[in-house]
Amino acid sequence: MKFLGKPRSPTAVLPLSLLFLKILQPGHSYLYNNRYAGDKVIRLIPNTEEEANALKKIYHQLKVDLWQPSSIYYVSKGTVTDVHIPKNGSQALLAFLQEANIQYKILIEDLQKILEKANSLQTKRNRRYLSGYNYEIYHSLEEIQNWMNHLNKTHSGLIHVFSIGKSYEGRSLFVLKLGRRSRTYKRGVWIDCGIHAREWIGPAFCQWFVKEALLTYKSDPIMRKMLNHLYFYIMPVFNVDGYHFSWTSDRFWRKTRSRNSRSHCRGVDANRNWKVKWCDEGASMHPCDDTYCGPFPESEPEVKAVATFLRKHRKHIRAYLSFHAYAQMLLYPYSYKYATIPNFSCVESAAYKAVNALRSVYGVQYRYGPASSTLYVSSGNSMDWAYKTGIPYTFAFELRDTGHFGFLLPEILIKPTCTETMLAVKNITIHLLKKCP
Repeated sequence: MKFLGKPRSPTAVLPLSLLFLKILQPGHSYLYNNRYAGDKVIRLIPNTEEEANALKKIYHQLKVDLWQPSSIYYVSKGTVTDVHIPKNGSQALLAFLQEANIQYKILIEDLQKILEKANSLQTKRNRRYLSGYNYEIYHSLEEIQNWMNHLNKTHSGLIHVFSIGKSYEGRSLFVLKLGRRSRTYKRGVWIDCGIHAREWIGPAFCQWFVKEALLTYKSDPIMRKMLNHLYFYIMPVFNVDGYHFSWTSDRFWRKTRSRNSRSHCRGVDANRNWKVKWCDEGASMHPCDDTYCGPFPESEPEVKAVATFLRKHRKHIRAYLSFHAYAQMLLYPYSYKYATIPNFSCVESAAYKAVNALRSVYGVQYRYGPASSTLYVSSGNSMDWAYKTGIPYTFAFELRDTGHFGFLLPEILIKPTCTETMLAVKNITIHLLKKCP
């Protein structure tokens, strides 16, 4: 494999406008039919419960797209709230905030202009030339699946690609098995990215992980130990339909794309659809909500396929890692309740060491802890389900950043984000190999 050289220093301070210009790269239309013209992203923090309740009310009226937190259910006193508001609602929201004397900051003045500026920076570059595959740009679903097939042919000693089922819209759900083939029993680690469609840095990391494994297997003793002693089952894009839709129609789509007979709204939150305290706190029963739990557990074929695979291999798979954005957190169970997991000391120690390893690269701070107390209570998610199913070490990463760019993390930050995350994942893996039986 041929890999591209180093980008500019990840710590270089670039003007905001320049960084945003690097968010998206040529080769596809990012203009989304002008649908975001005049849209804004606003950050605000309610200082009282009265302000929080007032915000919930107006958010509901204006049908805002919450970037942080994932549901108005979580908006309370002191909650950092990032909201994407359409042009036709932004004046009403800003007028309300000024009237109520609620402090706010406009993070993005015009979402469409950001996308158009990126699109205008087109350069003549063949993105599909796989031997020079660029891991420092975001890739479409088609490109990612072509990349997987290419690696399957060229690295058959370490890689085996297979499908675990079909999505709602009939797309294959590909998993990449990575590790040195062995006749002896080997434990496994599951890694998935892109359970929420708009979190593009997730699939970028899954690809980066595979690239680093192939590139350093012979030279890095830690990587060699990982691939010799473990199999990694990597699903670069969990929510294939939603991810494709985020490239073609709605950049900020989160859910799957299934249809609902009771509603015109499509999709289910694939991270609220698991059979663990399903549709309880932190999940919605309303099909139009971003945290809609679905008509029943595992209603989504994508969730059903992964759950079936993990159930079948639960004695063999010892760790589950899921990659999301954004918040800069490393989370472990429980998410659905405030309680300490039985193997807390081992899991907490692994998380502590991983976060320290991550910080050692560029000084980026991650919070870590049980998801319920570190982020918020949410039911029916994959991390809790994997733990309750018998996989003892389950983690969810919330990658960069903390809201400056949100879901539009610029491509110039892919390399530093993946480099530091790689160190954290290697740390967790080695910790579990050494310390945790």
